[in-house]
Amino acid sequence: MSSEAARRGIRVEPAIVGSAALVILLADQVSKAAVSSAIPIGDRVRLLGDFVQLWNAQNHGAAFSLFQGGTLLFLIVSVLAFGLIGYLYRSWQGGPLWLYATLGVALGGILGNLIDRLRYGYVTDFISVGFGEVRWPTFNVADASIVIGVGLIALRLFLTDPSRRGATS
Repeated sequence: MSSEAARRGIRVEPAIVGSAALVILLADQVSKAAVSSAIPIGDRVRLLGDFVQLWNAQNHGAAFSLFQGGTLLFLIVSVLAFGLIGYLYRSWQGGPLWLYATLGVALGGILGNLIDRLRYGYVTDFISVGFGEVRWPTFNVADASIVIGVGLIALRLFLTDPSRRGATS
């Protein structure tokens, strides 16, 4: 928090979480709408030769097309993820501002896919990376944000674990 904000008792953390979540949510929803309107389902558009392609795919599973057909499970996991983000937000009070941006990135991704599941019953995936038939599972902005957010959160938790610093319990 800036010294001026601290002096005035203004908390910037909620704005950072909310702003990061909003940016990710808007990027996710706009990109999915653009792909859905421009590319017929199942078609591909090459961006960087064969390496990066846009596909319009309907994913009824989890991130990267895993666990097809588990909509109720994904809704429950989303609610649990909201709870975890809230818990971490409270636990990290006074922490570096990048932690709050990380929470916002994960939150925006969770919201992006949750909105799609509630509206359509599926998530639009469209980013495909690989060569020929050897490809990473197709994903979207929300999926990437969730993975990045969770990865940074896990890294933070790993680096701040007292047992990793040689502290005694």
